[in-house]
Amino acid sequence: MENSEQQLSLLGRKTEYKQDYAPEVLEAFDNRHPEHDYWVRFNCPEFTSLCPITGQPDFAEIRISYIPDIKMVESKSLKLYLFSFRNHGAFHEDCINMILKDLVRLMDPRYLEVTGLFTARGGISIYPYANYGRPGTKYEQMAEQRLMSRE
Repeated sequence: MENSEQQLSLLGRKTEYKQDYAPEVLEAFDNRHPEHDYWVRFNCPEFTSLCPITGQPDFAEIRISYIPDIKMVESKSLKLYLFSFRNHGAFHEDCINMILKDLVRLMDPRYLEVTGLFTARGGISIYPYANYGRPGTKYEQMAEQRLMSRE
């Protein structure tokens, strides 16, 4: 396994914030413990995006949990990626599904789930949830069970 830290370009450098949705900033590194399952969880309490109709800001806490396989997402690149939604117009549900798909594409994890806890606007809070389990594995069954058990 090559030194995966050499694959990372953002750590230790001046931070450049993208002005719109930027999945290209996501970076991955090698999982040093692929022989067993374990959870990795991220919490972004300061997520913002724009309503695609009104242009008004939407605020949320984004929760990401996954069981890695060979690759893992680098946290600074994830932060920059999530911040890139700041000026992007997308519905809450779209944001959550975009995040899920981009992370699956980047890492090909065993299991991944993304939850958005959007603050109320107009008296209604929206909490979209999306998940993924690798097809043909126990993780696909896990994804179905976790999705169906959501309230």
